[in-house]
Amino acid sequence: MSPPFADADSLRALSPRARRSVLAWCLYDFANSAFPTVIGTFVFPTYFVQAVAADETRGTSQWGVAMAVAGLLIALLSPPLGAIADGAGRRKPWLAAFTVLAVVTSAALWWVRPDPSFVPFALVVVVVASLGFELGTVFYNAMLVDVAPPRMRGRVSGWGWGIGYFGGLICLLACLVLLIEPDPPLLPLDRAAAEHVRATAVLVALWYALFCWPLFRFVPDTPRRAGIAQAVRSGLAAIARLLPELRRRPAVARFLLSRLLYTDGLNTLFNFGAIYAAGAFGMATDEIILLGIAMNVTAGFGAYAFAFIDDRIGPKRTVLISLASLAAIGVVLLLIRSKAWFWLLALPLGVFFGPAQAASRTLMSRLAPAAQASEYFGLFALSGRITAFAGPAALAWATDAFGSQRAGMATILVFLVGGGAILATVREPPPTTVPRPAVADQE
Repeated sequence: MSPPFADADSLRALSPRARRSVLAWCLYDFANSAFPTVIGTFVFPTYFVQAVAADETRGTSQWGVAMAVAGLLIALLSPPLGAIADGAGRRKPWLAAFTVLAVVTSAALWWVRPDPSFVPFALVVVVVASLGFELGTVFYNAMLVDVAPPRMRGRVSGWGWGIGYFGGLICLLACLVLLIEPDPPLLPLDRAAAEHVRATAVLVALWYALFCWPLFRFVPDTPRRAGIAQAVRSGLAAIARLLPELRRRPAVARFLLSRLLYTDGLNTLFNFGAIYAAGAFGMATDEIILLGIAMNVTAGFGAYAFAFIDDRIGPKRTVLISLASLAAIGVVLLLIRSKAWFWLLALPLGVFFGPAQAASRTLMSRLAPAAQASEYFGLFALSGRITAFAGPAALAWATDAFGSQRAGMATILVFLVGGGAILATVREPPPTTVPRPAVADQE
C-alpha cells in the first residue's frame, strides 16, 4: 500500500525496512491531521461559539485570545525544542510525550458542556491540546531527514502532506456520518446535551492514538548525540549567528518578514473561517462539516494544479497570485449576507491556501545559500511561528472593540495585503541560480 500521490517506483527502490519506515512516518500525518481539521477548524470552534460561549461575538473574541496565547507559547517553545530535535537525537520520546498530551486533552473536550460556565475549562484544554499538537510536529518534521534518503526528501514530505490531508478529510466524514447526522444517534448520545458534537473530540483522540502507533513501532530513532542543555545552547547560538547575516541578504530578510505577516493571515483565516460561517451566516455544525469537506477537496485540487504553475511562472508570482485572490475573495465574503453566495465564494477560497504555503517553501529554497540551506529553513520555520499569536490577537481585539465578527475577520486582510506588498519587493533568483556567499549583496 502506498500513500496517496506516492510514486510506487520510488518506494520499490527502497529496502523493505526503509519503505516500512517511510510509510509509518507518513501515517503519523494521517493521524494528527484530524486534530486541526476537527478541533482546530471545523467542528469544535463552531460548537464553542454557538453553544458554549454566552454569545457568538464574545465567543469569537474568547477563542481568538486562546489561540493568541497558544501561538505565543508555541513561538517561545519551538526554537529550543527545534534545537533539541536537531542536536540531541532521541526524538521519539519527545514526540510520544507531546502526542499523548494532544490525545488526552482532545478527549478531555468531551466534558465541555453547552453552558458558559465551561468556557474557561474549554479554552485552557484547547490551548494545551494545541501545544501538544504543534510542538509534536517539531520532532515529527525533524525525523524526515532520518526516514527519507536525501534524493527523496521532497517526495516523502509531499506524501506525508498528501496523506495528512486525506486523513483529516476522512475523519471529518466519519464525524458527520457516525455522530452528527444520525437522528436517532447510532450511539447512546444525548443530542440535547450536544453529546453527538462533543463526541467528535473523542473520535479525534482515538483516531490520533490509533494511526500514530506505526511510527513508534517501525521508525527507528536516532541515537543520543548530546545533552539537552548543550543542544539548546548550540541551536540557539546558530540562530543568533545567522540573524546578523540577514543584513547582507536583504532579499531573504524581506521575504521572511513578508511570510511572517501573510502566514499569520493564512493561519487566522483557516482557524476562524468556520466560526465566521457559523456566526455570520447561521450555519449549523453539519453544514460546517460539509463546508470543510468541500473546501478540503478544492484545496487538494489547488495544491495539485498550482504545483505545475509554480514551476512555470515561479514561486514568488504563485504566492502573490494566491494572496491577492484570497484577499479579493475575503473582501466580498465580508460584504455579502447570503448563505448561498458564501458557499459559492468559500469553495474557490480553498484553492489558494495550499499554493501560498507550498510556493513559499520553493521560494525559500531559491533564496537560501545552498551550503546553509538547513539553517535558513530553520529561520523559515521560525518566521511561520514566532508571531503566530498576532493574527488571533488582532481578530479578538477588533471583534471585541466593534462588537462584530466581520470587523474581526477584516483584520486578516491587513496581514495578507501587508505580507504581499513586502513580498512584491523581493527579487526572485532564477531556478538555476545558486545563491552567492553571504558577503555579497542579494537584492
